[in-house]
Amino acid sequence: MAFQRRISRMVTVWCCLAGVVLVTGPTAGQEEPMGNPPQTEVVKETQTADEPGMFDLWSAKRLTGDWGGVRTSLEEAGIKFKIKLMNEFMVNMYGGRETRNGHDFAGSYELDLTLDFDKMGLVPGGSLFIQTEGDWGGDDSDFDKEKIGGLFKTNQDAGSEEPIYVDKWWWKQKLADGRLEVRLGRLQPHKDLFDTSKIMGSEDDQFLNRALVFNGTFPAIKGLGAYVNWNMTEKSYVRAAAIDAHSRPRQTNFNTAFHDEDEFRAYFEMGCRPELSSAGGDLGGHYRVGTWYDPTRKKRFFNTLGGLLADRYDSGDWGFYFGFDQMVWQEEAESDDKQGFSVAGRYGYAHGEVNKIEHFWAFAAQYQGLIEGRDKDVLAFGVAQGILADEYRRVHQWADRETVYELYYAYHVTPWLIISPDFQFITNAGADKDDRNAAVFGLRLKMSL
Repeated sequence: MAFQRRISRMVTVWCCLAGVVLVTGPTAGQEEPMGNPPQTEVVKETQTADEPGMFDLWSAKRLTGDWGGVRTSLEEAGIKFKIKLMNEFMVNMYGGRETRNGHDFAGSYELDLTLDFDKMGLVPGGSLFIQTEGDWGGDDSDFDKEKIGGLFKTNQDAGSEEPIYVDKWWWKQKLADGRLEVRLGRLQPHKDLFDTSKIMGSEDDQFLNRALVFNGTFPAIKGLGAYVNWNMTEKSYVRAAAIDAHSRPRQTNFNTAFHDEDEFRAYFEMGCRPELSSAGGDLGGHYRVGTWYDPTRKKRFFNTLGGLLADRYDSGDWGFYFGFDQMVWQEEAESDDKQGFSVAGRYGYAHGEVNKIEHFWAFAAQYQGLIEGRDKDVLAFGVAQGILADEYRRVHQWADRETVYELYYAYHVTPWLIISPDFQFITNAGADKDDRNAAVFGLRLKMSL
């Protein structure tokens, strides 16, 4: 663990040094003045900067460039990979359980490989995706558990000190001219498949707090399963999935999916993506409603009178949700950057007899390109609340609710480096009426290698 912490600190120093180099000005041989990197127009004109002999630190999409044209050649042949590095520094500034030594270094890396067998001319519409990941800090440092004590992790990217593992994989098959999509593999129901959001959907680029990444009542557990999406029209769809209900993290899950209790969680969603006409162009939206069913046996919230009565269990848990994303105003018509103001919201319900959080809601707003000349930067604010179940409150008389407020600014230093200062204020961190509020500051660095 100590070695991995040293690696984390080295990565942080590396990122900071890269930032210092960047703000000193363009690379040698350029006549650009010192200051901020060129913005949208220049980036668009220099997309070939990754070509052999044309690498430019300011406009390159990835820090390591195109490897002399190797990456582009591989992508044209159907082999595409991405390398991302995320690092976060979190500080409990006020309240919570403890502010003494209330800081944490955490982060992760992701190696994504996509084999497009359609491009290879082998399987029409077929592709294989594999994501390998590693993480440090977070769970093993007990930052949220010991320093904050909240219902939701303040840094959803923080993992559990795993140097490398296969996080998810699937075979994707597109049929019926792309209108029908089937996936088989180790699937992630939240963020990838159901109740997806472009504003509240990724801790790598957007909000850090778990409550503003996905629905707090949704069974967000990866596992082996099958997924089907049918685009009924260009703007509407239905989708469903069945995923192993007994899956375990850091395992292949073949032992749980096909042995002992063969139980699968079921998910269903339908939605539409309308475009509203405006003077600034078409405003895209995404509206969805869905439900889920969990057949596993769960313990009910029940007062056993100090053990005098036997515990009670139920099976057949279920819940529902709905959500939306909507662009409200766009700066320029036909703009590829989608600069403007957008909002998003979601609500979720889970059966109160076996789920601690019975009601959950979240709302967020963001503006891309608020500052002139900073077309890619994003300023966003969100609020989310988890309301504890009535049945749980009968057993825990002080139980109530927890509310999370979060504000971040994603500063695109270059296309491959994003620095995001983040501030969170949490009321009743832990959802008990006597729990303290907490104020947390975070700094996230994302690099595309």
